[in-house]
Amino acid sequence: MSWDGFEAPLKARLRLFVIGVLVFSLLCTLFGRLWYMQVMSSADYSQAATQQHIRQVLIPAPRGTVIDSQGRTLVGNRVSLVITVDRSVLAKLPDSQQNVVLARLAKVLGQKPKDLKARTMLCGEPGASKPPACWNGTPYQPIPVAKDVSEQVAIEVMERREDFPGISADSQTLRAYPAPYKVNAAHILGYLSPITTEELEKIDKAGQDSVPHRSDLVGRAGVEREYDQLLRGTPGEKDVIVDAVGYTTGIQKQTAPIPGATLVTTIDARIQAAVEGQLKNAILTARKQTDPVTHRKYVADSGAAVVMDTKTGRLVAMASYPSYDPGVWVGGISQRELDALYSPKSGTPLLSRPLQAQLAPGSTFKPITTAAALGAGYSQKTRLDCSSYFEVGNRRFKNYESASYGMIGFDRALALSCDTFFYRVAYALWLKAGGNSSDQNAHDPLVEMAQKFGLGKPTGVDLPGEANGRIADRAWRKTYYDSMKDYYCKLADNPPSGTSAFLKQFSREFCVDGYKYRAGDAVNFAIGQGDTTITPLQLATVYSALSNGGTVFEPRVVQSWIGANGKPHEIKPAVKTRLPVPRNTLKYIDNALKETVRSGTAAWKFQGFPLDQIPIRAKTGTAEVYGKQTTSWLASYSDRYAVVMMLSQAGTGSGAGGDAVRKIYETLYNIKPPPPGGTEKPKG
Repeated sequence: MSWDGFEAPLKARLRLFVIGVLVFSLLCTLFGRLWYMQVMSSADYSQAATQQHIRQVLIPAPRGTVIDSQGRTLVGNRVSLVITVDRSVLAKLPDSQQNVVLARLAKVLGQKPKDLKARTMLCGEPGASKPPACWNGTPYQPIPVAKDVSEQVAIEVMERREDFPGISADSQTLRAYPAPYKVNAAHILGYLSPITTEELEKIDKAGQDSVPHRSDLVGRAGVEREYDQLLRGTPGEKDVIVDAVGYTTGIQKQTAPIPGATLVTTIDARIQAAVEGQLKNAILTARKQTDPVTHRKYVADSGAAVVMDTKTGRLVAMASYPSYDPGVWVGGISQRELDALYSPKSGTPLLSRPLQAQLAPGSTFKPITTAAALGAGYSQKTRLDCSSYFEVGNRRFKNYESASYGMIGFDRALALSCDTFFYRVAYALWLKAGGNSSDQNAHDPLVEMAQKFGLGKPTGVDLPGEANGRIADRAWRKTYYDSMKDYYCKLADNPPSGTSAFLKQFSREFCVDGYKYRAGDAVNFAIGQGDTTITPLQLATVYSALSNGGTVFEPRVVQSWIGANGKPHEIKPAVKTRLPVPRNTLKYIDNALKETVRSGTAAWKFQGFPLDQIPIRAKTGTAEVYGKQTTSWLASYSDRYAVVMMLSQAGTGSGAGGDAVRKIYETLYNIKPPPPGGTEKPKG
C-alpha cells in the first residue's frame, strides 16, 4: 500500500480530533460560565431579579402644625380615606379595559369618567387636568383621585378587587383648619399645592439642601410657603415587593418619616377673629352709605386691617377682605374653584391686602410731614393759616369740605387734619429745594423722612409677596416720565373719542415737561396724595415707631418653632432702623394725635371710650383716587398696640373705619362697649 493510502484516513482522524477538542473546550467554557453565574454571581443576580419586583414608595412626613401665640391650633392634620389609582397596574391592561375600570370607578365616586381620567394623567400629558389638579408625582406612585370618601365607598372598592385592578383605598394625612373662634387667617396661613416640574428643576440647579420630591405638596402662600422647609419634614421610604401582576406581596425594608416642625405664630386667634369680623362688618356697612358728592352708594370693594405689638413688631392680627377658605386646596382644587380665586369679579381673594395693596395714604402721612418739617426750620411754636384753600399757580388746593380754622400750629393741624396748613409747609420747602428744578439730588426733607420711616421698600415681614410701595420723589418722576413719555405724547396729539378733558390736559402737560417735580406734586406729597403709595402693613410699622419712641421693627408672624425632638427655637424681634427724630418731636406728635380722638376728626367715634385709662392716638385719612371713590384710612396706636384699617372706595377715614377700630381696641383691652346711643359727627 502506498503512502497516499495512509494519508487520507490520517487527515480525517486529525480533523475529528480537532473538532472534538473545540467542542470539549466550548462545553468547558459553557459549564464554567454556568458555574460562575450559579455559584459566584448568584447573589448579584438574585438581587437584580428582586429589584425588578420592588417599588420604592415614599412615606410622606406629617407636615408640621401651626399654632397661635396661646397654643391654639390654626393648621393641623387629619386622616382621610382617599381613593388612589396605580397607573403601573392599569398600564398592563388593554386600553378598552382601562376605560371600563375608570368608568366603573367614576360611577362609584360620582365623578365624570373624563374628569377622573384627566386627574390620573401627569401634568403636561395630553388630556391632563390643568395644574394643580393634574398629578406631578412619579407615575409609579399611587395617584389620589378622591378625598374624604365614605367607608362604604372604600369597602366597595376593596371588596371588588377584580373589578378595580390598581385601585386602592388608603388613609392619608390632609391639612385641617380647626378655626378657633371661627378664625380664617387664610392670608397668614397660606395653602399647599403640588410642586411643579419647573420648580423642581430650579431647586435642583440651586443646589438646595432640602429638596422636595415630585409628589410633595409645597407651601404657596403665607407661613406655609415662608417656612415650607421647616414644616415639610423628611419623608420615609418603603421598598414594596410586588408580583408579576403588580400587586403588593410584602415589604422589604422601611424607614420612618421625620415630622415637620411646629410653628408658634404671634397671632392671637381671639383677636384675629375679632379683627376679621370688624373688617367685614365695616365693608358691608360702608356699602349701605352714600357718597355725599356723587350721591352713589360706596363700592367698598376690599379692605385690610393690621394689629401690631409696638414693643416687638410682632403681628397680633392681620386680616384681608375678601378672603378665601384655605381648605379648598386640600386634596386638590377644581378648575372652577381656582378660576374664582383669581377672578376680579370675586374681588381677587388670593390678594393679601395688608402686604400687597398699594394705595395713597392720605392724611395718615401727615405725622411724617410734621417730623420732617420740625427738623427743617419749623418749630412747635410755628403758626400757619388753616384757610379753606391754598392757591398754587392757577389751581386751588382745598381743605376737606372747605373748612377754615385760622392760625394754628402743627398739633391742631394734625388733630383737625388741616390740608392747607401742610400745603404751606410743603410749598415753602419745595421753593427752598429749587422749585421746578429737575435736579434729582435736591435736598427734600419730606422725602428723606419718608425713607427713614421705611417707606418705598418692603418691611421685611416673614411672609412672601410683600409689595414695595412707592415714594413719588424727583427721581421717580424722571423715571416715570422716561417710560411713559411716548404714550402720553401720542395721547395728547390724537386722543381717542371719549377721552376726558382732564386726561387730555394732563397728557399735554406731561408730554412737555412731565419730568419736573412741580409745586402741585410737593403739596400733594405732604398730605399723602398723588403718586406716593404705601401698604397697610407699612403704615402699621410707621405708627408702631411713633408709639415706641422711634424704633422701626421688621414685622413678624412667627415667634418660634419646635423641632421633632421637642426643642424650641426662638425667632427674636428684628430692628430695621431707628428714627433720627428728637424725642421731644415724637412726644409733640404723640400729644397731637391724642387730640384726634378727643376733639379732632375721630372724636365722634370714641365718645365714651376710657381714654384716660387707655390713651389712643390716631390719624384719619381720606385718600382721593382718580376714577374711583375715596380710600378710607384710620391709623392709630396705644401704649402697646398699633391698629390700622384701610377700606377701599368706602368714604372717610373716621366715617368708614372708626367704629370698627374702636371695637378692636375694646377687644384688645377687654372693654365692655357702651350702651347703644347716638354719636353725632362733628361738623367740619
